[in-house]
Amino acid sequence: MTDLFSPLTLARGPAMKNRFMLAPMTNQQSHADGRLSDSEFNWLTKRATGGFGLVMTCASHVQAVGQGFSGQLGIFGDQHLEGLARLASEIKARGSLSAVQLHHAGYRALPDLVGTPVCPSADEKTGARALGLDEVEQLRDDFIAAAKRAERAGFDGVEVHGAHGYVIAQFLSPEVNRREDRYGGSLENRARLLFEIIDGIRAECRADFQVGVRLSPERFGQRLGDIRDISAQLLREEKIDYLDMSLWDVTKEPQEEAFKGTSLLKHFTDLPRGNVRLGAAGKIMSGPAAAAVIDAGCDFVSVGRAAILRHDFPERVRRDPNYDSPALPVTAEHLLDEGLDHTFIAYMSSWPGFVAEAQTQ
Repeated sequence: MTDLFSPLTLARGPAMKNRFMLAPMTNQQSHADGRLSDSEFNWLTKRATGGFGLVMTCASHVQAVGQGFSGQLGIFGDQHLEGLARLASEIKARGSLSAVQLHHAGYRALPDLVGTPVCPSADEKTGARALGLDEVEQLRDDFIAAAKRAERAGFDGVEVHGAHGYVIAQFLSPEVNRREDRYGGSLENRARLLFEIIDGIRAECRADFQVGVRLSPERFGQRLGDIRDISAQLLREEKIDYLDMSLWDVTKEPQEEAFKGTSLLKHFTDLPRGNVRLGAAGKIMSGPAAAAVIDAGCDFVSVGRAAILRHDFPERVRRDPNYDSPALPVTAEHLLDEGLDHTFIAYMSSWPGFVAEAQTQ
């Protein structure tokens, strides 16, 4: 367990005290206008108490039209600053680094909440309309403004959400992005928005402000080769501090036939990374599973479901290297004890086999 519990220095800003990052997770606990609720505050700060080296918020939308779920934490206006500052201060007081994940749902936004969603190109299935060139530039600027807002609130950094089929991933996908301007066509053009956001954050925020990027190489029209090439560029240029790969399952093989024969994770751990740290998420539910990700070549692990089940997952692994998460399903009472409120538990009840049915009535 030495590697999991050794400090992890980052190119900028303070070090993580260990290799456990709380994955950004939808929880639907905040207020309808995006302001932080006490429930979301308690959920996140409890994970800082539980020993995570870095605590990250849920995906926090940078434009009102980018809202992807009800009860989503917002960072698109100064009205959100008070709650964000309270959160950043308390996470720091409990010994963890803090980060906001910057998000825009694109065509995955909810029409009931946002009206007509927006997308790189018109999407008939969802009814999303195509962004104009000026709107793409505004989207870029709003990601940058949100990072500046996180800095003002006292966070150590931000993670740019480029995964899971949300707006940046939509730009990266040749299936979704059919634009014919400088933001469409070639991979360089499709990735332009992501790299301009990173450049803008670096220009606008302080020198020691930490910047991460989350990518996923499969589903939602992503091509593994494209995501690997983008990852290689992010690592090579060293403008970010960490790359957080969401792999669905850290032990799986790629879906694409041309890349089978080795783990999906290995396609990224093999890339030269210089001073950029690499982590992965995907069904890391035990001490041995976390250690295996480090042994496979990652610098940190990004933990989601195991952190829902136990707020102190890192501390439990420190005490017992063979620790495993509770068997599913768990009761609503168990989740209440772990700092989830009833709204979050209702959301988790939509995950098959996660919450015991008798306890959700």
